Amino acid sequence: MARETWATRTGFILAAVGSAVGLGNIWRFPFITGQEGGGAFLLVYLLFVALIGFPAILVEFVIGRYTHLNPVGAIRELGSGVWNHLGWLFVVTGFVILSYYSVVAGWFLRYTLIGVTDGYALSGADEAGALFGSVATGLDSLLFHAVFMALVIGIIAAGVRGGIELGVKVMVPAIVVLLGAMAVYGFTLDASTAAYGYYLSPDFGTIATDWQSILPAAAGQAFFTLSLGMGVMITYASYLGEDRNLAADAGVIAGLDTLVAVLVGFVVFPFLFAAGIEPGAGGPGGIFVSLTTAFGDIPAGRVLGVVFFGMVGIAALSSAISILEVLVSYLIDEVGVDRLPASVALGVAVFLLGVPVTVDLIFLDLFDKLADGILLVLGSLLLALFVGWVVPDAARAELGKGIGDLGSLGTAWIWIVRVPIVVVVLVSLYLGIVDYADFLTGDLAEWLAAR
Repeated sequence: MARETWATRTGFILAAVGSAVGLGNIWRFPFITGQEGGGAFLLVYLLFVALIGFPAILVEFVIGRYTHLNPVGAIRELGSGVWNHLGWLFVVTGFVILSYYSVVAGWFLRYTLIGVTDGYALSGADEAGALFGSVATGLDSLLFHAVFMALVIGIIAAGVRGGIELGVKVMVPAIVVLLGAMAVYGFTLDASTAAYGYYLSPDFGTIATDWQSILPAAAGQAFFTLSLGMGVMITYASYLGEDRNLAADAGVIAGLDTLVAVLVGFVVFPFLFAAGIEPGAGGPGGIFVSLTTAFGDIPAGRVLGVVFFGMVGIAALSSAISILEVLVSYLIDEVGVDRLPASVALGVAVFLLGVPVTVDLIFLDLFDKLADGILLVLGSLLLALFVGWVVPDAARAELGKGIGDLGSLGTAWIWIVRVPIVVVVLVSLYLGIVDYADFLTGDLAEWLAAR
């Protein structure tokens, strides 16, 4: 079966950026930033993207382009022994993430429809919280979870060029334009000065005191938003030609993704401060409760709400297709299944795995803390060890294609992968495991005891 390729460099860049720019940036980033101290978290996150995220993208790029295979086949071709099984970690991670990602994306679709039909004229945070409760679980949640997964399946079934590349060429520019326009509007609000001060002024005392919480949160957020540790960048790079400059592409992708994440803060925090709402309050549902309350209190709030929630739905779609493509590429490459049946079968399986999240939000925490704090970080750690210590020569040579003689830069990159990335990610993984263990013995245990 002939393997598909990207039609243009722009298509690849937008697809990779679309994968990175999704719920991680627009849903998750604001409430994590609020929970972890505003500017303190933003500073650590930006350092993590620059010093760890960019070199880590190159790790996945060289594996994908060198083998032109899905993550399972790619690692098996390059490695041996126990390394042959590493690719399966990405398949499992993709299944887990997309299962609850689709449910959350469905919430944004539902809120967009609510804005169109009813608006956001709520009496206060209590009514906004009740609205979120009705949307987050139950039949509404299940229905829009199904609608979202159907959209993802349709795009993936259409193929790399006709589905993914064509879709992201429309979706990604639309996301950036809409975010920019909303950020400009946020600047005009009276509370914008206070919001920017909170968002852009890091408190180093907070970093020193809460680093055990901020570090794994920043690591997980960076991996989540850059689509690292789940095989997406391996899969997308597998459709690349050898004339591409992987370093330049990685720089553009990391830069645009970070720009969008930062821009989201300029949109969300002025709205929250204008409505007198504490950033980070309410966890995963906080952005829905706080923003619907804010949209009900500011001029043109209904229109802004429809635009915002609709934009996030588009962003979620651009990311979700990248995750399902990892799973579908495995069946195409390894089993020889045609794209259409592979897309439908795996899409339905992901949908079924996400059903518990539509029943009770404890399952959202169960899946998200596992994927974000452990699986993504573990996948990135093992990939760094694999490229840095098992196949460094092949990786360095692959990175040089499309660039030329790397000289000492290639060696420097390998050593960055070998030591700083491994050390920082290992610490983040340990802290993530501790946090997940606390959740299992705390919130989950209490939930089970109450049943």
